Amino acid sequence: MDITVRKGDTFFRYSRLFSIPEQLIADSNPGMDPQCLKIGEKVKIPGFVAKRYRIKKGDTFWKMAIERCLSPTALQTVNPDMDPQHLLPGNEIFLPKRVLNLETSLDQPYDSKRLEEEINRIAAIYPFVRVQKIGESVDQKPIWELKIGKGNKKIHMNGSFHANEWITTVVLITFFKHFLLSLTNHCFFHGIQAYSLYPHITLSVVPMVNPDGVDLVLNGPPESKREQLMKWNGGSKEFSKWKANIQGVDLNNQFPANWEIEKKRKKPKSPAPRDYPGKQPLTEPEAAAMAELAKNEKFDRVIALHTQGKEIYWGYEGKEPKEAEVLAKWFSRMSGYKSVRYVDSHAGFKDWFIQEFGKSGFTIELGKGLNPLPLSQWKEIYRDVSGILLCALLG
Repeated sequence: MDITVRKGDTFFRYSRLFSIPEQLIADSNPGMDPQCLKIGEKVKIPGFVAKRYRIKKGDTFWKMAIERCLSPTALQTVNPDMDPQHLLPGNEIFLPKRVLNLETSLDQPYDSKRLEEEINRIAAIYPFVRVQKIGESVDQKPIWELKIGKGNKKIHMNGSFHANEWITTVVLITFFKHFLLSLTNHCFFHGIQAYSLYPHITLSVVPMVNPDGVDLVLNGPPESKREQLMKWNGGSKEFSKWKANIQGVDLNNQFPANWEIEKKRKKPKSPAPRDYPGKQPLTEPEAAAMAELAKNEKFDRVIALHTQGKEIYWGYEGKEPKEAEVLAKWFSRMSGYKSVRYVDSHAGFKDWFIQEFGKSGFTIELGKGLNPLPLSQWKEIYRDVSGILLCALLG
């Protein structure tokens, strides 16, 4: 919600009027001097939207404000040109509305287009969220990162490395939005006030690493690539089991952590729906973008969401730090998922992160069943793992 600066306005005043932490207002308006706002400037207030309203007979600023748990001064601040003593039926004003719920229908999965629309909604309501494109897929679709906070502890989470594991994007976006709601509404999230974490962490989220693959699974092949994709898919028009990117390369077998072992033992030796690790490590733009992000940001901890199995993988070749075991046990208690230190697998993002940086990395296999897990499972999965994701910020 945008408001126009008047004489004497400060971020502190806005914080008191709208009950939003001052730091969130400052972070929503980078480049502005909070002590010297210019009259006429537009300031973004996070956690609110402004709704048009037509004045009815009997309306007063007091009545309209109290009905919305606001002060009349807040309403006047949003409508600086309106004289509260001379409201005329038919006049239009803006009523600030605090965002109190997720306001998203989850009756269908996120494909890349729907995800981008969701990200735009998030950025509009919560302008302190920093959105950037970290790379592009093979088909030049953006790979988005959402980032909040400026703390020293850097935590990264990602979803949909594998195309038919698209439910991980639903879970991750839901967690991110619940965190935002806790930040702007002073409410508890699993017994924690998110704002108590905000000054100390930087949370990075890449909700969909493999947009081409997710779109293929959910919407079918693009016409220009239909013939080739069907050939790689064994002649089948059914792509629900597809894990790879649009070039038939398994992105979670693309990282230089004993990649040669996976290359030798994986059965596919050419593009396929799953398991083909490519000709070399990091040949695929999606995997390269994730590696570059990790190198640039130097995360303290990463969480990669996959499906399925209700397991938490946390070790790699003995290179994981001591804290990883403590966190894995904590995550297991929170979720009921099984903690597994080692599996006979290499070349994954988590493997490479542990090897490269010697810090904690986790692959969490959400839910149980056959991929793709049905959308009807997302609430149960989210109930089990949202505590893990919050603990990842606390530990």
